[in-house]
Amino acid sequence: MKLYRTATGTLVEHNGKQLPLPEEWDALINHDRLADYLRDLVTRGPSTAASPQTRLLAPIGSQEVWAAGVTYFRSRTARMEESQEAGGGSFYDKVYQAERPELFFKASSWRVRAHGELVRIRMDARWSVPEPELALVINARGVIVGYTIGNDMSSRDIEGENPLYLPQAKIYDGSCALGPGMLVKEKGAPSIDSSTSIEIAIVRAGATVFAGSTTLAQMRRTPEELVGFLYRELSFPKGCVLLTGTGVIPPDAFTLQSGDEIAITIAPIGTLSNVVE
Repeated sequence: MKLYRTATGTLVEHNGKQLPLPEEWDALINHDRLADYLRDLVTRGPSTAASPQTRLLAPIGSQEVWAAGVTYFRSRTARMEESQEAGGGSFYDKVYQAERPELFFKASSWRVRAHGELVRIRMDARWSVPEPELALVINARGVIVGYTIGNDMSSRDIEGENPLYLPQAKIYDGSCALGPGMLVKEKGAPSIDSSTSIEIAIVRAGATVFAGSTTLAQMRRTPEELVGFLYRELSFPKGCVLLTGTGVIPPDAFTLQSGDEIAITIAPIGTLSNVVE
């Protein structure tokens, strides 16, 4: 069962049927029994076959977007390599091994780009990459209610110059995309299966210049663990979206260019596609 925000309102899709919903996004994701409520609506609603979507909006309302770093071994290695000259070669390994995860603010909702919209690279960056990530949609009570796909656009040269520059490397206009919709988590069900694959392909002038994949099994921390730390001393009255880190990073010789097409696929959710401005 999936939820979509569109230019004409919110839709629920289940078993090939779509149904428009009267509630706004913030109210929906904070519903006490979201999965049961949506299933009941679809069951009782008109038998309408899924039709081509109107323009999709990012699956976010008033929520903030936060992110977790160094949750995959590949990310640990890349961060150690890029920060070696700045003297940060060892502390990323310490973060990877530590009990406390790295958590940082990523984007306000109005900065988030939707499926099909343009993402950006910083004008003052020389080395920029997309980071494909599973994103958790969390309600105000700290309960994971769904999953979407995140693209954490990052300026690796700026972060590598000095780890204190992380906010500039990660937070700028067009640096975060979410979509295409939200896979609803069944109440009481375990997290999304660890065998789930995250795939990315980057196409430039019609040719694939990078492709890679990983699975959630490679993530060192569980989604619930990350949420527990995020909500430990922070409140989110309307909920939050949390990017869970990346296990797929292009080689050091690669950097994004204007016009590149980025497609991130997590099969149960769909594909998030964006073009670099």
